[in-house]
Amino acid sequence: MTGAAACLAGFDGMSVVIHGSSGCYYYPTTLLHAPLHGTFILENEVIFGSEDRLREVISGLINTGNRIAVITTCVPAILGEDIQSMLAEHDVLLVDSPGFSGDVETGYHKALSLLAPQTDAGVDGVNIDGVCLLDPFCRGNVQEIRRLLGMASIPVATVFCRDALQKTCAAATCTIGTNSDFSSSIGEYLGGTLGFATLRATFEKLGTAFEGSEIDPVLKELSKQEEETVRICDKFLRRFDPPSAVIFAGASYAEFAAQVLEHYLDADIRFIGLRNADRPSRYPSKQVTGLKEAKMVIETNNPDLVLGSSFERSVSGSRAFYGITPPLRGVVRLAPVPLAGINGTLFFMEGVLNTCMDNSRLHT
Repeated sequence: MTGAAACLAGFDGMSVVIHGSSGCYYYPTTLLHAPLHGTFILENEVIFGSEDRLREVISGLINTGNRIAVITTCVPAILGEDIQSMLAEHDVLLVDSPGFSGDVETGYHKALSLLAPQTDAGVDGVNIDGVCLLDPFCRGNVQEIRRLLGMASIPVATVFCRDALQKTCAAATCTIGTNSDFSSSIGEYLGGTLGFATLRATFEKLGTAFEGSEIDPVLKELSKQEEETVRICDKFLRRFDPPSAVIFAGASYAEFAAQVLEHYLDADIRFIGLRNADRPSRYPSKQVTGLKEAKMVIETNNPDLVLGSSFERSVSGSRAFYGITPPLRGVVRLAPVPLAGINGTLFFMEGVLNTCMDNSRLHT
């Protein structure tokens, strides 16, 4: 449900209704920081049906000019109400996405497929995908990739999913990604943007695909910042031992973090706890979705550094911790910090190095 809301609420021109209880509404609202609407069904609607309440909410949105999407949650799904028939007279996008039907990525991809995006060969530029409101780095990722594409004189077409709704009907024919867990599968995929090596390969493909592009400024900045990253990490390693790490995140961010830490800090990646389905990895990994299991993984592997969410932070003890996946409670996030692009790797390494140094000083 939260994944479906994260997809649809990212589009301007879309009004998203969470059809369920107050808890089903407030959970995505606090995580996504996006305007959502709710039916807030109570016990009497569960017993006698929720049609009147749903119609009441929809009628208040009809005159906004926005497309309306209704996301069903567990209770309406279990009741088996025919929501589509209830709203037959309205042009409503219905996303049947109760929590028991899958994870965040499942809901996100289902909602996007129902929008049925189309490519248009006449649209210039490249799409950016992998943008999900649930991701604490999504705003920064979009800003950073727009910056790099601007340096290369390559226009941005449609951003999935953080753009005007009408732009889904005329997307470009090629796409680059910021987080493959939320890939759009729209157009030809030219590559990702996580990590220096991946970013370099992607922009080399973009340089070939777009006549008149100027990728040299991007490649020059990339090389310069990678040299600086190597210099700073070497300086760190002259004072401290390479850290051992356990990472909890979606597969895309987890692999990025593991590769960067291993490459620049010679880190010992002891385990990756995946939030989503298992993927092949050269690091020890498996899906970990419970706090008790996460705590056991940390205690068994005894790392110096834990990367994850507020949940993993709560069971990390005195170990160094850096947040890369939601929820990240108890911290203020105002600036659009990226994980993708050149600045994404720089911000990530800066945060990890400072966290490790602060933790070492604290326990010296």
